Amino acid sequence: MKIPIEYSLTKLGLPLIVTSSKPNLCFLIDTGATHNIVFSYVYEEIPQYFSALQDTCDIMGIEGTKQEVSQVEASISFDNRESRVTFSLFEANAAMLHIQKESGVQIHGILGIPFLTQNKWILDFNNLSVQC
Repeated sequence: MKIPIEYSLTKLGLPLIVTSSKPNLCFLIDTGATHNIVFSYVYEEIPQYFSALQDTCDIMGIEGTKQEVSQVEASISFDNRESRVTFSLFEANAAMLHIQKESGVQIHGILGIPFLTQNKWILDFNNLSVQC
């Protein structure tokens, strides 16, 4: 399966992908992220979509400070292929609001190395797509 990311890369300079099932969530693909992240404002709006886990973990935030965060789990689909994903619940409302004001796009989370390796996704920058 090949999912195009050409539009988001050329228009916004970001590799973004949107889930194919409701609720449609927009994720930044980040090959440098050590965790999958869903932003706290998303969890607060649709908590029924997520299952809270007992686990916590420490992550380094956008501004460089280490935080202990809760873990949640959700099923997400791309091109009707479903994956069960563990996310770190992270508060980055100010940073995401800034990106939304600049780009007009609301980002709901980040798919990092754990998701990419678990699902064997490959970013193909020659064809501006994700190989799944």
